[in-house]
Amino acid sequence: MAEANWYVVHTYSGYENKVKADLEKTIENRKLHDEILEVAVPMQDVVELKNGVKKTVQKKMFPGYVLINMVMNDDTWYVVRNTRGVTGFVGPGSKPVPLSPDEMYHMGIANNDLVIDFELGDTVTVMSGIWEGTVGVIKAINEGKQSVTIHVDMFGRETPVELSFEEVRKL
Repeated sequence: MAEANWYVVHTYSGYENKVKADLEKTIENRKLHDEILEVAVPMQDVVELKNGVKKTVQKKMFPGYVLINMVMNDDTWYVVRNTRGVTGFVGPGSKPVPLSPDEMYHMGIANNDLVIDFELGDTVTVMSGIWEGTVGVIKAINEGKQSVTIHVDMFGRETPVELSFEEVRKL
């Protein structure tokens, strides 16, 4: 069986939730659970100030777009493309282009399960970038940003430098 990927579908503005509901109903009716795994309309919390009162509301991250995790084949393409409110897949011409896992992670949709073996106080060496070859001690770890902060000696002073997990190796 082919691998499922995330695709972006363009919809009429304001029809995102209707497209999602219609697709989920079609998936149920045609028993496409194994081929169309998830339909998402990414939302984000936004604080609005109206009449001096702060209120948290949810807004669409990408108005006019729906994300679909599916196995691309002729049947699934046809079902999605012919759903009312869908204007087409995002990609050159008529060929849908899947999103990379990195793109999905940065949108907050997919989760990169990255296991780290760093702890505060560990000594690490920088493997790339302008600090390549520098050795430092981890002072902070930010798993959300996938970064560590180390202190390096710059002009006789300890200076904090934030680096991604990929840029450092434990000694």
